[in-house]
Amino acid sequence: MNGLTRFLLFGNYFYGICAIALSVEASLQQHVSLNSLIYYLFVFVATVLYYTHAYIAEPSANTANKRASWYFNNRILLRQSQLVFTFLFLVLAFLLLRDNWNGLLQLSLMQWGMILVFPVAAGLYYGSAPPQRSTHSLRNNGWLKPFVIGFVWAGAVTIYPVLFSSIEKHMAYAPDLVSVLLFIKNFMYITMLCIMFDIKDYAADHNHQLKTFVVRYGLRKTIFYILIPLTLVGLGTFILYASLRGFPWPRILINTVPFILLIIVAYSMHRRKSILYYLAIIDGLMLLKAVCGIIGITLIK
Repeated sequence: MNGLTRFLLFGNYFYGICAIALSVEASLQQHVSLNSLIYYLFVFVATVLYYTHAYIAEPSANTANKRASWYFNNRILLRQSQLVFTFLFLVLAFLLLRDNWNGLLQLSLMQWGMILVFPVAAGLYYGSAPPQRSTHSLRNNGWLKPFVIGFVWAGAVTIYPVLFSSIEKHMAYAPDLVSVLLFIKNFMYITMLCIMFDIKDYAADHNHQLKTFVVRYGLRKTIFYILIPLTLVGLGTFILYASLRGFPWPRILINTVPFILLIIVAYSMHRRKSILYYLAIIDGLMLLKAVCGIIGITLIK
């Protein structure tokens, strides 16, 4: 893995790209206008800040963990980067508030709840400002952790783009059944990716008595009784969503590709993989899902 690839994957910039791509996909699939450039920049910056926060305080170079070692070796650069991204986060947040203040004031209590529930869940995931010192964070609950991540991601890339587009365009926002099904589809898809990612940390989680699915049930049962069945639930949700939308069959077909590949990757998890595999292949399935969704909605009529 070359330096640029490490920087993109270990530095969490790839997550920022995935967040933007999934947001665009969700907007197109729900037939709403795309958001402003400031909004997408804010999504990118917020995603990178959030994910880097968990690794920035790595205490030493752990040679058994290439990601932790990379963070330790680049800790000065990353701390400077966090300061820059924090400044950008505040500037972009100010611009969004300045341009959409009137629209925000007109939101209903339910809509404010939809805005606040996902940052609250994301905050509870860490539990405290220094994640390594928290004893009450949701990430310490092995079976709940992937569902929290999936919930936050699904909200950020499914509900937020449409909600903020309605605010920017001064239009009413009223989620319907299709929006709910799209949220469930994204929630299930990203949750499955998180469970697969826990397989990478099996040894460390076992030593720390963190009862993730793979620690609790073993690798084979996790793959065949949890990953594959729940992925099929996500696929079934998409097919129901596509039926309600009246998608043509080529669009349905291209949107099933990420789910089929997710099942294939899940089946391949019985062999130990490198950190590059988890970051590039498993997380890459998020970007693939967004790309397939965008192609399906824009090129296939």
